[in-house]
Amino acid sequence: MNSPALQNPLAQQNPHRRYNPLKQEWVLVSPNRTQRPWQGQTEDAAAPAGLQYDPTCYLCPGNMRAGGARTDVYTSTYVFENDYAALKLDAPQFHDDANGKGLLIAEGESGVCRVICFSPRHDLTLAKMSVAEIRAVVDVWATQYAELGARDDIHYVQVFENRGAMMGASNPHPHGQIWASRSIPNEIAAELAGQKAYLAQHGTNLLVAYAEMELAAGERIVAQNDSFLAVVPFWAVWPFEVMVLPKRHLVDVASFTDAERTDFAAILRDVTSTYDQVFQTSFPYSMGLHPQPFDGQDHPEWQFHAHFYPPLLRSASIRKFMVGYELLGSPQRDITPESAAETLRQAATRR
Repeated sequence: MNSPALQNPLAQQNPHRRYNPLKQEWVLVSPNRTQRPWQGQTEDAAAPAGLQYDPTCYLCPGNMRAGGARTDVYTSTYVFENDYAALKLDAPQFHDDANGKGLLIAEGESGVCRVICFSPRHDLTLAKMSVAEIRAVVDVWATQYAELGARDDIHYVQVFENRGAMMGASNPHPHGQIWASRSIPNEIAAELAGQKAYLAQHGTNLLVAYAEMELAAGERIVAQNDSFLAVVPFWAVWPFEVMVLPKRHLVDVASFTDAERTDFAAILRDVTSTYDQVFQTSFPYSMGLHPQPFDGQDHPEWQFHAHFYPPLLRSASIRKFMVGYELLGSPQRDITPESAAETLRQAATRR
């Protein structure tokens, strides 16, 4: 069943814009560019980690880290304070507006940065872990959210994973990070504004309504289970971008039922293992969870969701660059989200 926005076949063959109500911005879609030859930069395919335990890896159990601390001998998940944290709880608070012109403004920013090792095994990724193993990671996320979100000096808790050297991961060991900050980050502020505006205008939750539309349409769905669905968003920017959405209204991981935690683990495994089949490589990506802010206010407009932003475009060695028009004008993509979703569905059959 086609969604109403794409009943016009011209949208699949010609340049057009799509609106992202979540961030209240437009993305340019140019399907006519998919056949252009590539003479730009290519990447060497990353070799998968081959050792279950690497004595040189600072995230493997019992090893010394670069900062001088020793990683505990852990057997499941493991959390520790980042040795090179971008945020610190004792950072001084200040506000400075040079000359009072509103042009040179600086503020003190405090927070907590932690590392989460998903598994003691060096050679695993989320795509290769079992649902039960990923469920243990989800449980840690929920615990960390509850702990950090309860602090008066923390207003947002951002969990994320950078997978692969192409996405800046400094270590192949399966791990993610938590950055909990006093301020609300830019992306969250934009999504908060978009969801508030939609609720005010339509009287319903933006992402709840969007999930219902995607379930009815079906063409952009990559995977689903009893509690969640994974879709290539109608307004996706990255070639194989995926958003994971609950099938009911949920504000954060701590609100999940026991069954929902397991289903969330299962759909994370579905998405990541499907990615690996697209170009027969360990797929790089940045993934992050977006819960509601912890700012002491009610957020009926907010719906929990997770983003996957993978850079690969045409092969394991060709990636999308955010340059030129994307930096100076607006986001742009070549392959349509519907085409990307079909590619991912076909890849899922090879898992």
